[in-house]
Amino acid sequence: MTEQDAGLTAAVRAGDGERVRDLLAAGADPDTAGEDGLPVLCTAVAAYDRAVTEALVEAGADPDRRLPDGTTPLLRAIEGGSPAVFEATRGAERLAPERREELLAAARDRYEEGPRARLRRLTGDPGPVRTRVVPEGEYHTLTELTLGGRRVRDGHGGILTSLEWSCRILTPPGELVARAVRHGDPEHADWWASERVLTERRSAETWAQTVAFHRHPDPLRRLFVADVLGLHTLMGAITQHARWYERERLELLGTWVEREDDGVVLARLLRALVDEGFPGAAAVGLRHAGHADARVRREVPNLFDRPLTPRTAGAVRALCRDPDAGVRAAAAEALGGEALSAEDRPLLLALLDDADPKVASEAAYATARGADRSPEITEALVRLLDSADQDVRLSAAYGLALRDDPRTPDAYARVGPLGRAERERDSRADGLWRWKSRNEPRP
Repeated sequence: MTEQDAGLTAAVRAGDGERVRDLLAAGADPDTAGEDGLPVLCTAVAAYDRAVTEALVEAGADPDRRLPDGTTPLLRAIEGGSPAVFEATRGAERLAPERREELLAAARDRYEEGPRARLRRLTGDPGPVRTRVVPEGEYHTLTELTLGGRRVRDGHGGILTSLEWSCRILTPPGELVARAVRHGDPEHADWWASERVLTERRSAETWAQTVAFHRHPDPLRRLFVADVLGLHTLMGAITQHARWYERERLELLGTWVEREDDGVVLARLLRALVDEGFPGAAAVGLRHAGHADARVRREVPNLFDRPLTPRTAGAVRALCRDPDAGVRAAAAEALGGEALSAEDRPLLLALLDDADPKVASEAAYATARGADRSPEITEALVRLLDSADQDVRLSAAYGLALRDDPRTPDAYARVGPLGRAERERDSRADGLWRWKSRNEPRP
């Protein structure tokens, strides 16, 4: 083993993705064997390390290499139950048909048996199964189960769904919906896999069979359909194909939103109306401004066009006094962007002092960017510089910068050091630089 290969083995074991890529670029063998005699790709797969797995495969590691126990890294990725790690191994669609069938059979077997039953059978351990929720990528989750020294994650439905689609197997939409809701969690990776595939499948038959579940008695299935509609809208903004169903989506949303009685589903539908730019969204919002479920009321301010009309402004004022903090935060965002009237200004000032940190933070951000340049609002921003919340202080400093207030440099000094994410992604972090470019003479 060369020095580079030894370094690669150590870097993979440590999960150091940057070091792995450097060593591979320098010539390390991506199929290097670890201390257990197996390719380091198996080490990355077993550690659920998507980044390292992807780096190794991109560098040429063979995910279909037959191992002494008869498995392959691809089969081990299926066994592990993480769709993200399986996707990182790539290339299943390029395999010979018999090898694809082997993967499909393995994925179906693991999905049908279930991770808990499989752990019991493989370990023979009658003890309790330990579980914990783990992130799957940036936006989704899985449950990891551990028993008898073995662990597995419960994303086999997502693996099966993605594998079938990559092999162009058109699984019935009803089965994909059942896989999505199996865990009862819209954040689960299996939910996302079904949602993605049903959005990418463009046939009218798939569309009709999927949206038919919007009348299902189970609200979880209805919520899934609402998510599919939302992804269609998002994809329509990026590609042409999802626009095929734009008219159908609008018609469905317009009738569905008026009869949906589940608060979670209805809130998701209202969000979809906003994303669609639905004609008449403001009227829908007014009809739901007094809804009993706070999750629904939280979506209402986003349905109103800006500037607010007298009717929508009245609804927002009422929501500013709502007992639910999330509703008040949404109302603060809507009100803060307006040219405030004498009636509105005290409401926004009260939201800046709200006892709930989320409301105060949203109000501060909205006020900073808002159109009101009155002395009362400017001095309220100055007072926010005493907040214990750095995000509130940053909004206050940004608001002063936008108003070309001479206290801006001191305000940013009081914000304190910002993290890398804020410096790179948050426009408020550039407020001082922009203020200086407008207000200080150039050398």
